[in-house]
Amino acid sequence: MYLLVGLGNPGPEYAENRHNIGFMIADQIHRDFNFSPYRSKLKSNISDGQILGQRALIIKPLTFMNGSGQSVAEVVNFFKIRKEDIIIFHDELDLGFGTIRVKSGGGYAGHNGLKSIGSTIGSEFKRVRVGIGHPGEKNLVTNYVLKNFSNIERSTVEVLVIAISSFISELFENKDADFTNNVTKELSKMTQT
Repeated sequence: MYLLVGLGNPGPEYAENRHNIGFMIADQIHRDFNFSPYRSKLKSNISDGQILGQRALIIKPLTFMNGSGQSVAEVVNFFKIRKEDIIIFHDELDLGFGTIRVKSGGGYAGHNGLKSIGSTIGSEFKRVRVGIGHPGEKNLVTNYVLKNFSNIERSTVEVLVIAISSFISELFENKDADFTNNVTKELSKMTQT
């Protein structure tokens, strides 16, 4: 069974924040693959379904970003999910807006949600890093990630989220480079029109 984790903060006031791109991706996958309605369980909004015949769970932690590890650990332990079957979707300050990278294991680049997850289950999980850009100065980061995407950014975010969902099966098959290339191509089509 695969575990797809969207990182973000619960509550309508955070829904469109840059920090909530993981929740946006989770919700797109949820819609596209007709997953069951979300229910609150194990400190998460959780849903189950199938992608290309593979059983999968989608979770959106209810513990806020900095406590994401609590809910992820509860779900992993309850369902006995292997670390290599976990895919985390999250925002990445160190990547240009709209850039996407896939990484397995390694450090957390100052991302408190990833740090929290790493402290509870270790770092051997796959991450889909979605670039939101950097405000330029460290002291501006908190306000930047907790602000909504601009009107100009929103159309790119919509295409990006749909593309990630469309090519999700490539992550299951460990075709990470194909996934990245295909998502990037979808974004470049948008800039050509």
